[in-house]
Amino acid sequence: MSQYLAESDIEAAAIDWLRGQEPYTYQHGSEIKRDLSKAVLEDAFGSFLQRRYPQLPDKVLVELKQEFLYNPGADLHQRNHAFHHKLSKGISKTWKDDLDKQHFGHFYPIAYEPEHLHQNEFRVVNQFTLIGKSKRIPDLIIFVNGLPLVLFEFKNLFSQDATVEAAYNQVQHYTYQIPQLFEYNALTVVSDGQTTLHGMYSSGLEWFAAWKSIDGREVVNNGFALETLIKGLLVPERLLAYVRHYIFHEPDKGQLIKKGAKYHQFFGIQYALQETLKSVKPYGDGRIGVVWHTTRSGKSITMAIYTGILRQLPELKNPTIVVQVDRFDLNRQLFDDFVAAKDLVGDVSIANTTDELRSLLSGDGGGVVFSTVQKFNLKDTATGRELEHPVLSTRDNIIVIADECHRTQYGLVQGFANNLRRALPQASFIGFTGTPVDSKDADTVAVFGDIIHTYDIRQATEDKAVVPIYYEPRLAKLHLGNAQIEEEAEEITGGLEENEKNRILWAAMEDAAGAKERVEAIARDILQHYTSRTKNLEGKAMIVCMSRRNCVKLYDALIALESCPEVAVIMTSNIAKDPKEWHPHVRGKEQMEAVKARFKDPDDPLELVIVRDMWLTGFDNPAMHTLYVDKVMSGHNLIQAVNRVATVFRDKPSGLIVDYIGIGDRLRDATKKYTGAGGSGSVTIDIEEAFSLAQEVIELLREQLPEGLNYNPWPALTGPEKIKLVSQATNYIVAEDELCKAFMLNEKKLSSLAPIIKSHASINDIALDLIFFQHVGAAVRKVKYPSTNIKKKQDKIKDLIHRSIESEDVVDVFQMAGIERFDISIINDDFLATAKAQKTGNELKLELLRQIMNDEIKVRSTKNLVKYRKLREEVEKIIADYHNHFFDSLVAMEKLREVAKHMQEEDQRRNQLGLTEEEEAFYEILAKHPNAVQDFDLIKELVQKILKEVKKSASQPDWYKKDDTKAQLQLAVKKVLRFKVKAELQEILDEVMEQAEARFKEYEISVA
Repeated sequence: MSQYLAESDIEAAAIDWLRGQEPYTYQHGSEIKRDLSKAVLEDAFGSFLQRRYPQLPDKVLVELKQEFLYNPGADLHQRNHAFHHKLSKGISKTWKDDLDKQHFGHFYPIAYEPEHLHQNEFRVVNQFTLIGKSKRIPDLIIFVNGLPLVLFEFKNLFSQDATVEAAYNQVQHYTYQIPQLFEYNALTVVSDGQTTLHGMYSSGLEWFAAWKSIDGREVVNNGFALETLIKGLLVPERLLAYVRHYIFHEPDKGQLIKKGAKYHQFFGIQYALQETLKSVKPYGDGRIGVVWHTTRSGKSITMAIYTGILRQLPELKNPTIVVQVDRFDLNRQLFDDFVAAKDLVGDVSIANTTDELRSLLSGDGGGVVFSTVQKFNLKDTATGRELEHPVLSTRDNIIVIADECHRTQYGLVQGFANNLRRALPQASFIGFTGTPVDSKDADTVAVFGDIIHTYDIRQATEDKAVVPIYYEPRLAKLHLGNAQIEEEAEEITGGLEENEKNRILWAAMEDAAGAKERVEAIARDILQHYTSRTKNLEGKAMIVCMSRRNCVKLYDALIALESCPEVAVIMTSNIAKDPKEWHPHVRGKEQMEAVKARFKDPDDPLELVIVRDMWLTGFDNPAMHTLYVDKVMSGHNLIQAVNRVATVFRDKPSGLIVDYIGIGDRLRDATKKYTGAGGSGSVTIDIEEAFSLAQEVIELLREQLPEGLNYNPWPALTGPEKIKLVSQATNYIVAEDELCKAFMLNEKKLSSLAPIIKSHASINDIALDLIFFQHVGAAVRKVKYPSTNIKKKQDKIKDLIHRSIESEDVVDVFQMAGIERFDISIINDDFLATAKAQKTGNELKLELLRQIMNDEIKVRSTKNLVKYRKLREEVEKIIADYHNHFFDSLVAMEKLREVAKHMQEEDQRRNQLGLTEEEEAFYEILAKHPNAVQDFDLIKELVQKILKEVKKSASQPDWYKKDDTKAQLQLAVKKVLRFKVKAELQEILDEVMEQAEARFKEYEISVA
C-alpha cells in the first residue's frame, strides 16, 4: 500500500472545495444514466430550458435545445467557436403559435443574471466515461445546466513523472479521442497538486496560467493553487461572468485562436466596471480611474474585454466607447486587438477625418469609435475659423478610454484634450497604462481619477505572463581628454536659461554618441554578441539609437561587416530636410507595414532593426529577445522600450537588454517604481490652492502689461492680429530689464502651475490668460535669447565636445569591475535595490564595502596619516558620486576595488622604495611637498634621521603628553631638515609631529 496520497485524493479535495460553494452539487459519473457517446447531459439541459422559459411550447423548446446543442463547423475549433457564440450571446428564434401568430424571442443556455443564479444547475461529476474514437474517463467536469464547461485533469503530486505537463499532454490526446467533449468546453484545468494552471484546450502550455488571487487585491503565492483557482474563479457567479465575457476566438492567418482572461485581467476589469457605474455622469464626476497593467501583460485584450462588457451593461443604455490614441501608426496593435476580439466588442469604427469623427459622435446610437486625439481639432468654416469646438453630444453614456494616459491627455487649457471635453461635456474618462503613474503624473490622477487596479512587472514575471528581463552593461565609453570642459561649456552657455542649456548639451551628447570610431566599435560588438547569442537561441533583436542620423551611421557600419544578417532602419522621414543618402530608409505606409510583418515573422531573414522612437511603443514582436540600447532614456519611456523583449514566445527563456550608454541607474529607478504594486498617484499641491495662486500671478502679469492693452478678443483675432498684440506687449516688457526679469519669473510660475490646475472645474475662466501670457513669455524669451545666438552656442558646444573626448573600445562592465560574469534581472531584488529608495542589494554591498574599507583605513591610518586620509577622501568621493548619479553602482564598486587594490599592494610598493613601514609614513609627508624637496635619496636620508629622533623621544612613557619632550623632538627634527628643505618647513614639521604622535603613542621601550 502506498504511503503517499494518490491522484484521487487531489480530485476529492477539488470536489470538496467546489461543493462548499452553493449551489454546486456532486455526482459520480457511474450514477448518471445516459448515452456514453454524448458529452452533454441532455436531460439536465432540457430541464433548464423548461425552468427558464416556461412560456414556450414543448415543440419550440425541443427546437431550441437542438439549435443550442448542434454546432456547425468543419473542425473542432470552428464547432467550439459556434457553440461559444451561442453560449455567450444567446440565439434569436421566431415561431408561430396554434393561432398562427408570429412570436420572437432571444434565449440563453444559462441564466447569467445574479438574481436568477438559482435557476441554473451546477453539477460536479468525476470519472465521467466518454466513448469517441477511444474510451476515455476524464477526471472531473463541471456541468452547468448539463453543459460540460470546465474540464479538470489531475496528476499525482507525489509521483516524479506525474507532472502538470503530463496532464496537459493527456488533454491534447483527449481532443482527438473524445472531441465531442471539447465542442462545449469553455475552460480547461490541469493540476499535479503543486501546480495548477487554467487555459483554453487549444492553447500551448505556455499560455496556461495560475489563478493567483481570490479577491483580486491580494496575490496568493504560497497557498494551495488548486484551492485558489476554485475559490477565486469557479465561484458560480464569477464562472458565469468569465464564460460570458472573458473568452473569445480570434482569427489569425486563417485559423481560430481561443483566448481567455488571466486573473489580473479579470479582476482589473471587474473593479473597473464597479468604478464605472459609480463614476459616470450624472452620478459621479466622470473620472473613472486608471488601470495600470504592465506592458506585454495583455493590456490591449483587457481594454477590449472591458469595452465589450460596457456595451452590454443595461445601466449604460447602449453606450458609445471612444478609444483615444496618440497616433495610429504607434497604436495599430491596439486597434488590431479590438478587431480580432470582435466576438466581444462588435464592429469597430475608425474616424479617419475630423468630419468622420463628428459624424460618428453626433448620433444617438452606441458603438466603438477609434480616434486620435488630434481629430478633435478646430475647423475653418465659411465664416472663419471656429473659436471653440462644437458640442457633438450631451449624452452621459459616452466613455472615453485613453490608452497610455500619460501622454496627450492634458491639454485641458487649450488644445485637443480641451476640445474633446467641450465636444463631449457629459463623457466619462478611464485611463489604461502599461507604465506606472509617478509623481510627475499628478495630472493622470487629476484627469482620470485614482488607480483602480495594478499588475506590475514583478508579478507578471512571477506569473510567467511575461518572460524575465536581464540587463547586461557593455559601455562604449567616451574618454574625456579635456579636464576644463565644464568651465569652457559654462562660458559658452552663460546667460541661457537652464532648459536651453540642457537642450544644447543633449544635442552635443547625441552628436558625440555618433562619433565614427564609437559607432564602428558598437557595430562590431553588436554583431559578435548577437551572433553568439543566436547560436543557441533563435530570435530577433532591436537596436535603439540616440538620433536618426546615428541610426543610419550604425546601419552603414553593420552592413559593412562580414556575416551581418539582414538589417533595416525604422524611422520617420522628412524628404525636404533629410540627406539624400537616407533615401533607402524612407518608406511609405504600405512598405512600413510590409517590413513590420517581415520582422514579426520568426522565419523571415530580417533579423535586426534599428530605431530611434518608432516601434518602442505599440509594437509587439514575440520572437524578439534582445534590445541593444544606445540612447539615454528614463521613466516610463525606458520601461516601454525595455518591455519590447518581454513577450512570451515558444521556449524563449528571457529577454536581454544590452546597454552601451549607461542607462543602468535610470533602469533601476524606473523599474523600482514599475514593480511597486498598489501605489497610487496624488496631486502634491492642493488644486484649489494652486488655482488661487494662479489667479494672483495672473493679476501681477496684467499689471506688467502696457496700459490699455486688451487681450480679451484673442480667440477671434486672426494670426497677424495675434502676432501684433503679442509684439506690442513684448516690446514694452523687454525695454526695461527689471520689468523683463519680473515678467519672466511670474510667467514661469504660472506655467508651472498650469499642469496642476488643468482639470479644475473653473479652468476655462482663466484659460485665455494662460494662453496669452504663455505666448508673450515665449516671445520675450526669444528676444532675450535669440535663436541665432543659441544655434551658434550649440555649434560651439558640439565643437568643444569633439575636441574634448576620445572614443574607447566597448567594455564589459562586469569584467571591468573584476567580478564573475552574471546577468542581473531588472526585476531581481538585488538589481532593483540600487534605486535610491533604500539600501539593499548592490547599494547595500556598496555601502558595506565602504564601511569595510573605512574600517581598514582607520586601523591603518595611524601608521600613515597622509596616505590614508587621501584614501578615505577617495572612497567617500566615489560613494558621493554614486549617490549623485554620476556613477553606475557597478562602476562605483569597481572603483572601490581599485582603492582596495592599492591598499593590498602596499608591501610591494614599500619594497620597491626600499623603505620600512615606519619610514614610509614620513616619506609620504616629504613626498607630498615637491616644492620643498625633490631628490629621492635625500628624502630617504632625511626620513631615516627623523625616524631616529622620533624613536628616541618616544622611548619615554607618555612622551606625547609632555610639552618639553615634544619641544625637544620638534627642535631635533628641525635641525635635520634645516638647509635641506627649501620651503614649507613649518607645515612639514607640524605633519611630522602629528604622524609621530599617531604612530608612536603607545611605543614600547623594549623595541626602542
